[in-house]
Amino acid sequence: MKKNSGIPGGGFDPEGKQQKIEALQDKTADPDFWNRREQAEQVMQELNTLQNIIEPWKEMKEELEELSEYIDLVAEEGESEAYYDEISRRISALKKRYGEIRAASLLEDPYDKNSAFFTIHSGAGGTEACDWVQMLYRMYTRWSENKNYSLEILDILEAEGGIKSVTIQITGMYAYGYLKGEAGIHRLVRISPFDSNKRRHTSFASVYVSPVIDDTIEFEIRPEDIKVDTYRASGAGGQHVNTTDSAVRITHLESGIVVQCQNERSQHKNRATAMKMLQSKLFAYYEQKQEEEREKHSIEKKDISWGNQIRSYVFHPYTMVKDHRTDEQTGNVQAVMDGEIDRFIEAFLQWNWEQKH
Repeated sequence: MKKNSGIPGGGFDPEGKQQKIEALQDKTADPDFWNRREQAEQVMQELNTLQNIIEPWKEMKEELEELSEYIDLVAEEGESEAYYDEISRRISALKKRYGEIRAASLLEDPYDKNSAFFTIHSGAGGTEACDWVQMLYRMYTRWSENKNYSLEILDILEAEGGIKSVTIQITGMYAYGYLKGEAGIHRLVRISPFDSNKRRHTSFASVYVSPVIDDTIEFEIRPEDIKVDTYRASGAGGQHVNTTDSAVRITHLESGIVVQCQNERSQHKNRATAMKMLQSKLFAYYEQKQEEEREKHSIEKKDISWGNQIRSYVFHPYTMVKDHRTDEQTGNVQAVMDGEIDRFIEAFLQWNWEQKH
C-alpha cells in the first residue's frame, strides 16, 4: 500500500486534473463533437465532475491568500489583538471548508456522485436496538439537513421503543460517495433507559447503503427472477392504516435481496420505487461479488458481520465515538448524535483511498 503522497486530499492532483480538464475542453471544441451524442454526454459528465472538484480548491486558495494579506496588514498596524476573533473565525471556516473539499476530492468511484438508498436495521438488543435505530435515523437526518440534502422515507417498520428498520432515499450530489463508508455494524454502549436497574447494555444496528442508479444505465431484472407481494401498509401505532394492499415487497430469488416500499397510497408507484431500490441493491450486490472475487486471497478482507462493527458509540462509563477502521474518535458524543459526523466520513475517505493506492 502506498503512503499518503502529501498532496492535500491524499490522491488529489490539482495540476493533473487541470490538464485533464483542458484536454476534455479541447474535445468539446471539435465541430463533430455532438455527432456522437452518447460519447459526448460521457465527456461532458466527466468534465463537469472534474470542474466540481477543482473549482472549490481554486476558490479556497484565493480566500487563503486574501486572509494572509489581511493578517499581514493587521500585524503591520499593530492591532492584531483587536482583530483576533475575526481572524480566528475566518481560519476556522477555512479549516472546515478544507475538510469538505478534501473529502470531495477523494470521491473518485463512478457512482460516488449519485444519491443514495440508506437502510438501518436493528440487530441484537431487542427494544434497546430499536431505540438505537431511531437514534441513528435522527443522526443521519440531521447530517442530511446540514448538507441541504432531501430525505424521503420509503419504508419503515416501527416497534416498541423505536424503529425495527427504516429505508430512506437521500437525494443530493455525492450523497452516496459520502455515505458509503457508513455501511456496516454500529455498536451502542450505554446505561439503558428501559432497565429499571440501570444496567449497562450493548445494542447493535446495521447500515446498508447503495447508489441510486441513473435511468440511463441498463440493468435488466427479469420477471421470473423476482417474487412480488402486496400487503396493507400501516403507520405508527396502527394509525393511517391503508384500506388497500398498496405496500409492495419484492424478493430477488437468486440473491435473496428483499426490498419494500409503502410511502405512497398507489401500489403502482410503490412498485416502481421498490424496483428502483432493487436495481440499486442488485447493482451493489454484483459489484461486491466482483470485488470479493478479485480480493478472495487478501488476508485484509473482512466481511461485515456482527463481530466486526465499524464504529462504537459509548455513553457509559465514559463518552467516546470511535471508528475501528480509521481510529478517528471524539469524546463529544452528543455532537455526533446531532449529525456532526463529517470527521468520520472524511477520515474514512482518506483511509479508503490509501487502501487502494
